[in-house]
Amino acid sequence: MTDDVRDLTRDLVSIPSHVDETAAGDFIEDWLREETDGEVTRDEAGNVFARRGSKQGPTLALVGHHDVVPPAESQIESGEYVVEERDGRLYGRGTADMKGAVAAAMCAFRTAEPTGKLVFVSFVGEESGGIGARHAIENGFAPEYAIVCEGSTNYSKPGVTDVVVAHKGRRGSTITARGAASHASEPEAGENAIYRACEAVDVVKGIDAPEATVLGNHLSGSVAVTEIEGGSAMNVIPDRCTVTVDERTVPGERAPIERVTELEGVEWTIDQDLPAMACSDDGFAKRVLEAARATQEGIPELVSKPHATDAGWLAEAGTACVVCGASEPGEAHTKDESVALTVLDRCYHLYRESARFV
Repeated sequence: MTDDVRDLTRDLVSIPSHVDETAAGDFIEDWLREETDGEVTRDEAGNVFARRGSKQGPTLALVGHHDVVPPAESQIESGEYVVEERDGRLYGRGTADMKGAVAAAMCAFRTAEPTGKLVFVSFVGEESGGIGARHAIENGFAPEYAIVCEGSTNYSKPGVTDVVVAHKGRRGSTITARGAASHASEPEAGENAIYRACEAVDVVKGIDAPEATVLGNHLSGSVAVTEIEGGSAMNVIPDRCTVTVDERTVPGERAPIERVTELEGVEWTIDQDLPAMACSDDGFAKRVLEAARATQEGIPELVSKPHATDAGWLAEAGTACVVCGASEPGEAHTKDESVALTVLDRCYHLYRESARFV
């Protein structure tokens, strides 16, 4: 099956999808219609679904996304993405994040013998805050279980594909301090917004980031001020100053950044909130771990992941999720992005085996 997964990965990766995912979605939809006996649909957002198996029993979804971040100059040529194979790996934008795992899941969907209903879905807009996942959930997509095929390889140790049972989220927010402008020669005539912003920064510095433990995995969040902007001229007391805060959240917890609003003239707004994920069903996690152990020589473990994925949106909606895929730490979004062919083949067998456990 390595050749099928490899060839499908090459075809998928070659299709540009950092601005418009339509062509990649068309390819996935056509392949599923031609190569599988699944019921294939496409929603208004561009998400591609395929369903097969028993109408009785629970639903397991194999979840991917076919959008990618913009390629480096070396990764695109004549309007197509460059795909190269060397030393047992495929190189190119999207090989690791995550068209390789999408291809493995498509092939697994084709040949699996599910005990319940098996669903394959590839979302749009994952790299833009989960646009596709949120659209699907808002329109009733609610599988009991999901394997989100993002990276989990080489997390516990080199050479294994682990099962992620929790990951951090990200909340980005802006603190806006307002004051009153005056000439800098008479600072007492105004209210310095930068000073007020500095008071808010001191509040943020004093916040202890939340922590959580999921199936034996400890996650520590973080809160950091990352940008500050204010002032209009050297001789003007500023009437406005903004501060950007990056918060890495953990399941079930948020840092109390809203405390800054207790300060005079200070507002706080949330710009982005990508949810953390915790697997809500330890039995499901252990069954996928059994499948992972059955498909590789190494000993995979239940692990956590520092990055947000579409599993956060699904878990928030009530789906029991794990993350399991071929990408390794440090591969995604790089100019030398690549994925190991042996691991893609492993993921194909892992996804196929998991369908028998649910």
